[in-house]
Amino acid sequence: MELKEIYEGVVSGNAKKVADDVQAALDAGVPAEKILKEALIPGMAEVGARFERNEYFVPEMLISARAMQYGLNKLKPLLAASGVEPVGKVVIGTVKGDLHDIGKNLVAMMLEGAGFEIIDLGVDAAPEKFVDAAKKGAQVVAMSALLTTTMPGMKTTIDALKEAGIRDKVKVMIGGAPVTQAYADQIGADGYAPDASSAARKAKELVGAA
Repeated sequence: MELKEIYEGVVSGNAKKVADDVQAALDAGVPAEKILKEALIPGMAEVGARFERNEYFVPEMLISARAMQYGLNKLKPLLAASGVEPVGKVVIGTVKGDLHDIGKNLVAMMLEGAGFEIIDLGVDAAPEKFVDAAKKGAQVVAMSALLTTTMPGMKTTIDALKEAGIRDKVKVMIGGAPVTQAYADQIGADGYAPDASSAARKAKELVGAA
Protein backbone atom coordinates (compact mmCIF):
# COMPACT_ATOMS: atom_id res chain seq x y z
CA MET A 1 0.00 0.00 0.00
CA GLU A 2 1.25 3.53 -0.78
CA LEU A 3 1.04 4.79 2.82
CA LYS A 4 3.69 2.33 4.03
CA GLU A 5 5.88 3.29 1.09
CA ILE A 6 5.43 7.02 1.81
CA TYR A 7 6.40 6.40 5.44
CA GLU A 8 9.50 4.45 4.37
CA GLY A 9 10.38 7.12 1.79
CA VAL A 10 10.37 9.79 4.51
CA VAL A 11 12.48 7.65 6.84
CA SER A 12 15.01 6.91 4.08
CA GLY A 13 14.95 10.50 2.81
CA ASN A 14 13.91 9.70 -0.77
CA ALA A 15 12.22 12.98 -1.77
CA LYS A 16 11.26 12.03 -5.32
CA LYS A 17 9.78 8.72 -4.19
CA VAL A 18 7.75 10.43 -1.46
CA ALA A 19 6.36 12.98 -3.93
CA ASP A 20 5.51 10.25 -6.45
CA ASP A 21 3.95 7.97 -3.83
CA VAL A 22 1.89 10.81 -2.34
CA GLN A 23 0.59 11.64 -5.80
CA ALA A 24 -0.20 7.97 -6.43
CA ALA A 25 -2.09 7.76 -3.13
CA LEU A 26 -4.07 10.90 -3.98
CA ASP A 27 -4.85 9.53 -7.44
CA ALA A 28 -6.11 6.34 -5.77
CA GLY A 29 -8.52 8.40 -3.71
CA VAL A 30 -6.70 8.36 -0.36
CA PRO A 31 -7.67 11.54 1.58
CA ALA A 32 -4.88 14.08 2.07
CA GLU A 33 -5.45 14.11 5.85
CA LYS A 34 -5.00 10.32 6.02
CA ILE A 35 -1.69 10.57 4.11
CA LEU A 36 -0.50 13.33 6.46
CA LYS A 37 -1.49 11.61 9.69
CA GLU A 38 -0.70 8.00 8.80
CA ALA A 39 2.44 8.39 6.68
CA LEU A 40 4.21 11.76 6.76
CA ILE A 41 3.85 12.61 10.46
CA PRO A 42 4.69 9.05 11.66
CA GLY A 43 7.65 9.01 9.24
CA MET A 44 9.12 12.18 10.75
CA ALA A 45 8.38 10.88 14.25
CA GLU A 46 10.44 7.77 13.44
CA VAL A 47 13.26 9.96 12.09
CA GLY A 48 13.18 11.94 15.34
CA ALA A 49 13.29 8.74 17.39
CA ARG A 50 16.29 7.48 15.42
CA PHE A 51 18.04 10.80 15.98
CA GLU A 52 17.50 10.50 19.73
CA ARG A 53 18.91 6.95 19.64
CA ASN A 54 22.01 8.29 17.80
CA GLU A 55 21.12 6.20 14.75
CA TYR A 56 20.49 9.33 12.67
CA PHE A 57 22.40 12.61 12.72
CA VAL A 58 21.64 16.13 11.46
CA PRO A 59 22.39 15.37 7.76
CA GLU A 60 19.97 12.40 7.75
CA MET A 61 17.33 14.48 9.51
CA LEU A 62 17.67 17.25 6.93
CA ILE A 63 17.35 14.78 4.06
CA SER A 64 14.27 13.16 5.61
CA ALA A 65 12.73 16.55 6.41
CA ARG A 66 13.22 17.60 2.79
CA ALA A 67 11.52 14.40 1.62
CA MET A 68 8.61 15.10 3.97
CA GLN A 69 8.36 18.64 2.53
CA TYR A 70 8.04 17.23 -0.99
CA GLY A 71 5.07 15.17 0.12
CA LEU A 72 3.58 17.97 2.19
CA ASN A 73 3.74 20.41 -0.73
CA LYS A 74 1.36 18.12 -2.65
CA LEU A 75 -1.03 17.91 0.30
CA LYS A 76 -1.13 21.54 1.46
CA PRO A 77 -3.68 22.87 -1.06
CA LEU A 78 -5.94 19.87 -0.44
CA LEU A 79 -5.63 20.11 3.35
CA ALA A 80 -6.51 23.81 3.22
CA ALA A 81 -9.46 23.18 0.91
CA SER A 82 -10.84 20.43 3.13
CA GLY A 83 -10.51 22.60 6.25
CA VAL A 84 -8.02 20.35 8.05
CA GLU A 85 -6.75 22.32 11.02
CA PRO A 86 -3.05 22.21 11.97
CA VAL A 87 -2.27 21.13 15.54
CA GLY A 88 -1.12 24.70 16.18
CA LYS A 89 0.65 27.71 14.74
CA VAL A 90 4.30 28.44 15.52
CA VAL A 91 6.24 31.60 14.77
CA ILE A 92 9.93 30.74 14.55
CA GLY A 93 13.07 32.75 13.93
CA THR A 94 16.71 33.31 14.81
CA VAL A 95 16.95 36.30 17.15
CA LYS A 96 18.20 39.74 16.19
CA GLY A 97 21.91 39.91 15.39
CA ASP A 98 22.20 36.16 14.70
CA LEU A 99 22.46 34.99 11.09
CA HIS A 100 22.58 31.22 11.70
CA ASP A 101 19.68 29.29 10.27
CA ILE A 102 20.49 25.60 9.74
CA GLY A 103 19.25 24.55 13.19
CA LYS A 104 16.26 26.87 13.00
CA ASN A 105 15.33 25.52 9.55
CA LEU A 106 15.54 21.94 10.79
CA VAL A 107 13.33 22.73 13.79
CA ALA A 108 10.82 24.44 11.46
CA MET A 109 10.74 21.36 9.20
CA MET A 110 10.33 19.00 12.16
CA LEU A 111 7.50 21.16 13.52
CA GLU A 112 5.80 21.17 10.15
CA GLY A 113 6.29 17.43 9.97
CA ALA A 114 4.52 17.18 13.34
CA GLY A 115 1.49 18.99 11.93
CA PHE A 116 2.13 22.63 12.89
CA GLU A 117 1.56 25.64 10.67
CA ILE A 118 4.81 27.63 10.53
CA ILE A 119 5.46 31.36 10.28
CA ASP A 120 9.21 31.52 9.59
CA LEU A 121 10.76 34.92 10.32
CA GLY A 122 14.16 33.81 9.07
CA VAL A 123 17.34 35.15 10.69
CA ASP A 124 18.13 38.42 12.50
CA ALA A 125 14.48 38.69 13.60
CA ALA A 126 13.72 41.75 15.73
CA PRO A 127 11.45 41.41 18.79
CA GLU A 128 8.72 43.44 17.02
CA LYS A 129 8.61 40.83 14.24
CA PHE A 130 7.91 38.07 16.76
CA VAL A 131 5.24 40.24 18.41
CA ASP A 132 3.54 41.05 15.09
CA ALA A 133 3.52 37.38 14.04
CA ALA A 134 2.28 36.25 17.47
CA LYS A 135 -0.66 38.64 17.14
CA LYS A 136 -1.73 36.70 14.03
CA GLY A 137 -2.80 33.74 16.12
CA ALA A 138 0.41 31.85 16.86
CA GLN A 139 0.27 29.73 20.00
CA VAL A 140 4.03 29.20 20.19
CA VAL A 141 6.94 31.61 19.74
CA ALA A 142 10.13 29.62 19.01
CA MET A 143 13.47 31.42 19.13
CA SER A 144 16.94 30.20 18.19
CA ALA A 145 20.40 31.62 18.91
CA LEU A 146 23.79 30.16 18.05
CA LEU A 147 25.91 32.89 19.64
CA THR A 148 26.12 33.72 23.35
CA THR A 149 26.21 37.40 22.34
CA THR A 150 22.75 37.16 20.72
CA MET A 151 21.06 35.13 23.48
CA PRO A 152 19.89 38.30 25.32
CA GLY A 153 17.65 38.91 22.29
CA MET A 154 15.47 36.09 23.62
CA LYS A 155 14.76 37.96 26.86
CA THR A 156 14.24 41.20 24.92
CA THR A 157 11.63 39.43 22.80
CA ILE A 158 9.84 38.01 25.86
CA ASP A 159 9.80 41.53 27.33
CA ALA A 160 8.35 42.84 24.05
CA LEU A 161 5.59 40.20 24.20
CA LYS A 162 4.80 41.38 27.75
CA GLU A 163 4.72 45.04 26.69
CA ALA A 164 2.35 44.14 23.84
CA GLY A 165 0.06 42.46 26.37
CA ILE A 166 0.20 39.05 24.68
CA ARG A 167 2.80 37.16 26.74
CA ASP A 168 0.05 35.17 28.47
CA LYS A 169 -1.45 34.18 25.11
CA VAL A 170 1.63 32.41 23.72
CA LYS A 171 4.09 29.77 24.83
CA VAL A 172 7.76 30.68 24.34
CA MET A 173 10.24 27.96 23.39
CA ILE A 174 13.97 28.54 22.95
CA GLY A 175 16.95 26.57 21.67
CA GLY A 176 20.36 26.74 20.02
CA ALA A 177 23.89 25.56 20.79
CA PRO A 178 24.68 27.85 23.78
CA VAL A 179 21.12 27.81 25.18
CA THR A 180 20.29 25.75 28.28
CA GLN A 181 17.28 24.84 30.39
CA ALA A 182 18.72 27.05 33.12
CA TYR A 183 18.76 30.03 30.75
CA ALA A 184 15.18 29.28 29.68
CA ASP A 185 14.15 29.30 33.36
CA GLN A 186 16.12 32.49 34.01
CA ILE A 187 14.41 34.52 31.25
CA GLY A 188 10.94 33.04 31.83
CA ALA A 189 10.59 30.90 28.71
CA ASP A 190 7.98 28.12 28.81
CA GLY A 191 10.14 25.49 27.19
CA TYR A 192 13.65 24.56 26.03
CA ALA A 193 14.63 22.02 23.40
CA PRO A 194 18.22 20.83 22.86
CA ASP A 195 17.54 19.60 19.31
CA ALA A 196 15.00 19.58 16.49
CA SER A 197 13.40 16.28 17.43
CA SER A 198 12.70 17.27 21.02
CA ALA A 199 11.55 20.72 19.81
CA ALA A 200 8.65 19.13 17.93
CA ARG A 201 7.69 17.11 21.00
CA LYS A 202 8.01 20.11 23.32
CA ALA A 203 5.84 22.29 21.05
CA LYS A 204 3.11 19.63 21.09
CA GLU A 205 3.30 19.51 24.88
CA LEU A 206 3.03 23.30 25.09
CA VAL A 207 -0.16 23.42 23.00
CA GLY A 208 -1.63 20.33 24.66
CA ALA A 209 -1.39 18.19 21.55
CA ALA A 210 1.17 15.68 22.80
